[in-house]
Amino acid sequence: MAAGATEVAIFAAATDAFSRANLNASIDETLARYGDVAAAARAAGVRVRGYVSCAVGCPYTAGPVAPAAAAAVAARLYHDLGCFEVSMGDTTGVGTAGGVVAMFEACVAQGGIPLSALASHCHDTYGQGVANVLAALAAGVTVHDTSVAGLGGCPFAPGAAGNVATEDVLYLLAGLGVETGVDLEAVAATGAWISGVLGRPGSRAGQALAAAATRRAAKA
Repeated sequence: MAAGATEVAIFAAATDAFSRANLNASIDETLARYGDVAAAARAAGVRVRGYVSCAVGCPYTAGPVAPAAAAAVAARLYHDLGCFEVSMGDTTGVGTAGGVVAMFEACVAQGGIPLSALASHCHDTYGQGVANVLAALAAGVTVHDTSVAGLGGCPFAPGAAGNVATEDVLYLLAGLGVETGVDLEAVAATGAWISGVLGRPGSRAGQALAAAATRRAAKA
């Protein structure tokens, strides 16, 4: 608040196992602690965004997470703590389109959360990030968390890769005729730069755009 922040984020989890590994507290304990944060934020006019980690699968329970379980945590963030938006995270990237859609449907039907207050947060461990974004988009979710060059991950989610790449999602949306107001080529250039700094491959769309630019330059 002293720095002028107008929005903060709080992270919960869909399973107690991941909550304890990531936050050293159960789901109930975590949400109780966040109650003070949410109350102070409301009093100061600061918006609070909620996240539910492992909303599709959990590395500590070794299997899929029931959509109702993820929806129950999301509902508490939205209804009890007053989060203006809840981002549902496939933290380990194990989800597929069917499971992602079922999870969002549960958030609406059982959690009583409007689609306009839900967001997707997909990781790309199994190469399903873009497909899961498309499935969420088709289900009515219009906000999608992405990361330039697919950076990200979680030290408490064994085997998890980075977030779905911003460049890949922008390329998808452009093909669908969805106007984002984001400059794909500028994002791809930034992704190429940071990937070079980190010594890692960039996003698929970013690499393809760079290769196409090289071919055009060679012909010029």
